[in-house]
Amino acid sequence: MNYHVLVDDIFCSTDKSHRYTKGEYSTYAEALAVCREIVDRFLRHECAPGMPASALYFRYMMFGKDPSIVEYSEPPDTSPGFSAWDYAKARCEELCPSPATAHERTGFS
Repeated sequence: MNYHVLVDDIFCSTDKSHRYTKGEYSTYAEALAVCREIVDRFLRHECAPGMPASALYFRYMMFGKDPSIVEYSEPPDTSPGFSAWDYAKARCEELCPSPATAHERTGFS
């Protein structure tokens, strides 16, 4: 089986000439790790101290990279699909916890 990671530029999402192939991987897990790293790299670069998760996610929706996994095999693989947008939203919450969430974790008010 071959898994290709394709990356779209969200800012130019309607222009497929901005799409590029990141690589070809022999397992879904390898391709998934690459996709997550692409999203994580953008979020780490854009995240600022005190930034709300919603602001970071908005930046991702406007300017991030949208990696996807395309699987080429016979028979088709049954691995779950990858949504960069869903992954980014969850990561924004982890990188930019709300003040209440941070207080609950530390026990401080």
